[in-house]
Amino acid sequence: MVARFTQYLRDTSQEMKRVSWPSRNELKESTIVVLVTVFIITVFLFIVDKGLDTGVKGIVKALG
Repeated sequence: MVARFTQYLRDTSQEMKRVSWPSRNELKESTIVVLVTVFIITVFLFIVDKGLDTGVKGIVKALG
């Protein structure tokens, strides 16, 4: 069990050396893209939620 875990750690260490890490500038640009995308999706879902809320309230009011 210990031997398998030790081998796992060695393999993980070797694999991490092969990873192509982004530069600071690439990381900053990717972060900005993610934040803008999340903001746009949040606004879209807010608008859809409010529209559906208004629609359902209108239907309930008309039927009640």
